[in-house]
Amino acid sequence: MSKRRLKNRKIRIVAVGSAVVTGGALAAVLLPSANAAEEKTPDQIMDLCKRAEVLNGKQQSISDFGGHPIAGPSFGSDNCDFVETKFETFDGPAEKSSIDFPNCEPNATEAAKVSITWSATAAQGQGKYTVTQQGGGGGVFGALSGSWVKHKGTLDMTVRSATAGDTEQREVPVGKVLHMEFTPKIQRMTGEWRVRIDADPGGFATNPSPEQNFAAPEVVEGPVVLPGAAGAPGVVDGTSKAVLSDC
Repeated sequence: MSKRRLKNRKIRIVAVGSAVVTGGALAAVLLPSANAAEEKTPDQIMDLCKRAEVLNGKQQSISDFGGHPIAGPSFGSDNCDFVETKFETFDGPAEKSSIDFPNCEPNATEAAKVSITWSATAAQGQGKYTVTQQGGGGGVFGALSGSWVKHKGTLDMTVRSATAGDTEQREVPVGKVLHMEFTPKIQRMTGEWRVRIDADPGGFATNPSPEQNFAAPEVVEGPVVLPGAAGAPGVVDGTSKAVLSDC
């Protein structure tokens, strides 16, 4: 009898242990995780970045992002930095940059000499997030602008567009139509915005909270801009060529 009672008791202990494990598993499934509650969209992260107390090493005031001491918005995070992960330059899409110059007269016997003035415009600083489309040198747009300094190609984010143009002397063969085409040199910077909210030890009426870190990927591209002469606006770098087609 004693052996039987001991055996039954052992079985009961195992059963209770199994119930505890099962209950724990159910609790893990039913309770929302703390990390899930803290997930944010890239736009929300960029808003926290724009309202960081320190943006790319620069101390901000709430007036830098349109805040107000009473009406708000106030600071959204403690720190935000742009961290570059890749930089590349490549040829952008070619575009027609002049009108057509035909040499299609029925009695034409020799090439026509023409003076062609062409012009091409390229947009500046196209970022992934709308908050980077500010123009000017402040805010997150200014932080991005500073990151271009270490590269040979310059990107002037204080203007919305840059142009290239010239006047060239060309010959149009008989039976052909000539126009100019411009291919801008484009640069692309890839990286991410890293936002930090410091840990809060809590107080009399507030609960403590751990440090929070968020990251939003960013891709910014624009034309390579060459310095202008004697203080003139910069010009887009690239190549121009004459394109011939049949009449």
